[in-house]
Order: sequence, then structure tokens, then C-alpha cells
Amino acid sequence: MRTVCVYCGSGFGRDPAFREAAEVLGTALAQAGMRLVYGGGDVGLMGTVARAALAAGGHVTGIIPDFLQAREHMLADVQETVVVPDMHTRKRLMFEHSDAFVTLPGGIGTLEELVEQLTWAQLGRHRKPVVLVSVAEFWAPLLALFEHMRGHGFIREGLDLSYLVAREAAEVVPMLRTAGHEPDPQAETIVQQRM
Repeated sequence: MRTVCVYCGSGFGRDPAFREAAEVLGTALAQAGMRLVYGGGDVGLMGTVARAALAAGGHVTGIIPDFLQAREHMLADVQETVVVPDMHTRKRLMFEHSDAFVTLPGGIGTLEELVEQLTWAQLGRHRKPVVLVSVAEFWAPLLALFEHMRGHGFIREGLDLSYLVAREAAEVVPMLRTAGHEPDPQAETIVQQRM
């Protein structure tokens, strides 16, 4: 588990616990020697997790579409910045550069990135761990929706979703280390719903 992609909001949200979680996560990844891949901006939780990783001596790669450079204020201090022409390229490169995906609270863009990774895993396109950090039960409604989909037969046996749920950012690195030692993450769906 060398490189971790973090999806999160370009805003801070209303709960101070979200910002604290971003700081804890960025610091923990750096201290564990895990490189951070993120959306490249210096705003919101996105900028917070990157700055925390840098402050703890971590390596950070930002990947940002050219049309968002001004809006999300690229973080100039990172070791590597990749400017791409569109969102599709951004997401593809974030996937290719990463061994795992962690999702902090965020908006519709964060949700879209998370769901894409869950879908690709469901379809057998990757076996990389996906962790939802449900600070203050932020992701509880989404997890309830997954159960609703299962109940109606739209998430079927053999096509279940593979993800881990952390209630606190401090749980993420141990989860990733454990997931990284599993011989076949697809052999058994990993679902830890500890809300």
C-alpha cells in the first residue's frame, strides 16, 4: 500500500470534525510512508489533507483539470502537480496512480468519484481497497441507500459492493494495511458498517 487517493470536498462543510479528520488523515498517511494523490486544490478539505500530509513530511501528487486551476487554487507546495484537460483524465490518472481510495465528507463530485470506484470494483475492473470515512455519520444515508438497493435486488449476490467504513480518520491507515495483506480482496466482500 504505497499510494492512497483521497476524495473529499473542496469546501469544509459545517462540522469542524470534517476538517479535523482531513488533518488527521493527511498526517497519518505521511507518517505511514503512504503517498497522497488528491485533486490538486488548496481549498476546503482537499487543501487541508494535502497540507497536513506535507507538514508531516509526506509526498503529495495533485491532479487537477486546467479549468479548475483558478477556482480550486492549485497548491503549489506539492511535490508533483499534473494538469489535465478534463475530469475524465483526472479520474483515470488518480486511479492509475493509487493503490487504494479513501473518501472523506464532500459533495456531489466526491460522491461521484466514490461511486465510480465502487462500480469498477463491482464489475471486476480493480481490487483496490475503498474506505469511506463516515465522520459524524456523514456517509450513513449513503450506506442506508446501499441497503435499500440490496433489499430491492439491485445489488445482487456476486455483485455486492466492496468497501470499508471508518468512523474516524485514525482508523484508515490500519484498515489499509490489513486490506493490503489480504491475498484476494475480491474473494470475500469487505463490508464493515460500523455506524
